[in-house]
Amino acid sequence: MSDEHITTTTSPDGSVSHTTVSGGGSSGGWLIGLIAVVLLGFGIYYFAMQSSSSSRKDNAVAAAAQDIGSAAKDVGNAAQDAASTVKKP
Repeated sequence: MSDEHITTTTSPDGSVSHTTVSGGGSSGGWLIGLIAVVLLGFGIYYFAMQSSSSSRKDNAVAAAAQDIGSAAKDVGNAAQDAASTVKKP
């Protein structure tokens, strides 16, 4: 809560010539809060995109590993077929 100061200046004949009110509310705090919320939003978005990117990389590696596993299985089957067609002496 801000302190409010009122200063009244009177002229020599006793009439009020000037009144000053200072220490009222300031919008600076709201502006800083708004900037902080916007920056927080950008930070959350950035880290979410990083996480999504990592997830895509992990999925790509898993798919490549699965393809390599399938290729290795095919090579093994071909080797067994070749071995079965070789005549034994």
